[in-house]
Amino acid sequence: VREVFMLANEKAPAIIFIDELDAVGSHRLDIATSGDREVQRTLMQLLSELDGFSKRGKVAIIGATNRPDILDPALLRPGRFDRIIEFEIPDSDSQIEIFKIHTRAMKLHDDVKFKFLVDNKKLTGADIKAICTEAGMFAIREAIEKASVQGRELVDVLKDKETCVRQAHLLEAKAKVQARQGERKHENLYI
Repeated sequence: VREVFMLANEKAPAIIFIDELDAVGSHRLDIATSGDREVQRTLMQLLSELDGFSKRGKVAIIGATNRPDILDPALLRPGRFDRIIEFEIPDSDSQIEIFKIHTRAMKLHDDVKFKFLVDNKKLTGADIKAICTEAGMFAIREAIEKASVQGRELVDVLKDKETCVRQAHLLEAKAKVQARQGERKHENLYI
């Protein structure tokens, strides 16, 4: 941690971005495992470096977490991570636009209706991207199977009008992505 801050200071202006801040910045507990003690030492060093932030001049420090509830309160004291910017789950219209962005290079069946895929309480932009990618893979797997059964070249099957991403692919992909993630306890991402 110390070396990262020293390097950033040498290379200023610089930004230190700490993703998954909760991995090292969760509540300190009375724990005895060596791994947990190492995490706590890392947190203590981070807090020490953050205390010297005002002297750093042109070094900005940004942390990201989707678990702000478990951050150690010491991280959120003035002079450390004292500004919180919340990125909420996209609303229905935004989710539809995100689906359109991530499927614009895909051949879509006429039955695709994005409005039936939105979920205001659970789908982030990253979730939607994963759903679209997975749906595309379902369509490709079907095309591979069809080529095998019909004894045709995959390239030719992919050119067929009926070879495309369907609503069923998107719904199955959504279920798969959400099952993989489990139930979310937190709906917002904080930085």
